[in-house]
Amino acid sequence: MADHEPAPVERAESPVDHPVVESSIPLVELPVALAETPGNPAIEAPPVDPVETSAGVALPDRPLTIAQFTDNYGPAHSGLLYAVQFLEREVLAAGHRVLLVAPEAKGPNPLAGDPHRREIRMPSVPIPGAGIRLSLGKDLEFRLAQLVADPPDIIHVHGLGGVGLLGMWVAQRAGRPLVVTWHTDLEAYAEHYWHLGPFLNAAYRLFAARAESKPWAKLRKLRFKRPRRGGAQLELLQAASDMLSTADLVTTPSDKTGRRVRELAPSAKVRVVPNGADPLAERKPIAKARGPRLLYVGRVSPEKGLDLLLDAFELVRDFEPHAELMIVGDYHESTPTLRRRMQRAARHGGVRLIGRVPHDELAAYYGGADVFVFPSQTDTQALVLHEAALCGLPLVIVDPELNLVVDPGVNALVARPNMVSLSQAIMAMLRLLKDPAFAARASARSRELAGQWTIERQATEMLGIYTDLMAGRPVELSDYLKPDLGRPRLGGRLH
Repeated sequence: MADHEPAPVERAESPVDHPVVESSIPLVELPVALAETPGNPAIEAPPVDPVETSAGVALPDRPLTIAQFTDNYGPAHSGLLYAVQFLEREVLAAGHRVLLVAPEAKGPNPLAGDPHRREIRMPSVPIPGAGIRLSLGKDLEFRLAQLVADPPDIIHVHGLGGVGLLGMWVAQRAGRPLVVTWHTDLEAYAEHYWHLGPFLNAAYRLFAARAESKPWAKLRKLRFKRPRRGGAQLELLQAASDMLSTADLVTTPSDKTGRRVRELAPSAKVRVVPNGADPLAERKPIAKARGPRLLYVGRVSPEKGLDLLLDAFELVRDFEPHAELMIVGDYHESTPTLRRRMQRAARHGGVRLIGRVPHDELAAYYGGADVFVFPSQTDTQALVLHEAALCGLPLVIVDPELNLVVDPGVNALVARPNMVSLSQAIMAMLRLLKDPAFAARASARSRELAGQWTIERQATEMLGIYTDLMAGRPVELSDYLKPDLGRPRLGGRLH
């Protein structure tokens, strides 16, 4: 997706100059709390008076205003960013209005300037190595009062973060339906980014304290602990459990993520709504390589399994010396260790580092590849798999739960997450593709499976959810989802 000029955004002046507006809308109690451990008391959201709501409320005779609260709107390009933007576009196309609330950040913003869309950007700081910016609560009091005084019709929160917490509090204070879409396997990311846990947890606690009627009294009581790997993970997971349990509905892009939500928050109301992807704009394929070309497209970071892919590719080169591994993604923003390893691999031959490519130019790279290899086990759907399949590519993956566009043995092979298994799966796919009949069937099957999951289909389902919640009608849930009881319990208040 091409870069665009940033949209005009609203920025709060100092609350001293703009007094907080008192809302006539009744408030509801906020049950969210972060992890409660010795020396780290649970952080309750600001107490308020309860409000009663009734079912069967008539829908307003006007376009709905749907607020999208996200902590991930650049600067890095990501599947989550594109998923939010695709949804925004479809909501606008249906005649409704969009309010985007996100941290201040540069990045792709193709809907900037739409007259039916406005933005509120929160002051933010960069998170090292994560490619996102985090709001620490500056302007919180003003924005909270502003949004409660004139609330949107639907609050849609995309994940855990300061902006997501703001969205949850607005929904509860204003008595508006709260939808949470869970895009991230937080448990897996907490393992890779455990060192950020104490920092993120401290930010959430500061954010909650700033929403208090007497924030300095709360701030004086805060006690911050030294980083500890298990404790940091538990704090993040507990915060997620609280948010998921609070929502009127949690949507997830896959059964895999739905099961993780049920493990984190057994009482959560979950509906699986896969993110949509449409065929990319046609582009002339890049020139073919001397040998078979393997392609990876996505964020270049450790949790994506790129070390595993590089290990496996070394074995593939022993048997296919002219094989090429092309990596499309901004490796400059990766961790120093991974970046140095990739650059060494590129110098020694076989690996091509393309860097970041505008979204509407990706079809040229998919079209010039023979196999799409995706080594990640942390993705919840992986829209790049859908894009590759829409371009007719066969797939090699290591996560069997990423199955929306995968028909094992027909258009894809599923390896175990180790270098030997992945290298053998790649070699097996290359051998199979030498049969023109297999190659044609694989390409057709990839397009067929990916063609089911369009952006229009996702948008239709989400708009139906919005209107059902506004009207007080029950929303159909994915009751077939069962938590994996074989997975270890996460402990504490999570269950």
